[in-house]
Amino acid sequence: MTPEQQRVAIAEACGWTATVDDDQFWRATRADGSMTSDLWCSMSSVWNVGIPDYLNDLNAMHDAEKVLGEKRIRSYAFTLAQVLDTSPTVDLDDQFLNIHATAAQRAEAFLRTIGKWKGAK
Repeated sequence: MTPEQQRVAIAEACGWTATVDDDQFWRATRADGSMTSDLWCSMSSVWNVGIPDYLNDLNAMHDAEKVLGEKRIRSYAFTLAQVLDTSPTVDLDDQFLNIHATAAQRAEAFLRTIGKWKGAK
């Protein structure tokens, strides 16, 4: 998946949508219904100005992880360990790596956990 596709898929999982306003501008809309910055569109891509930068911002990924809830958080932890090629519970060095996963690594694990990841590892 491209970084842009990942950002959009995570945003959608977190309740963001894209809507067209009365002036025919596309805008990112939060789950609470409030609108944010314009979405700049072209024939081949969308620049998502309003949604968080999940692949580079650990705080944004922390907020996204909350969407998983208690039922899927364990699956997410194991998926993150697979993305990092570590063990989620046994080795202290592996636990250190899991805790210090980058936002991009967490994003991949998040998308794999919710079944939205496309493509090979």
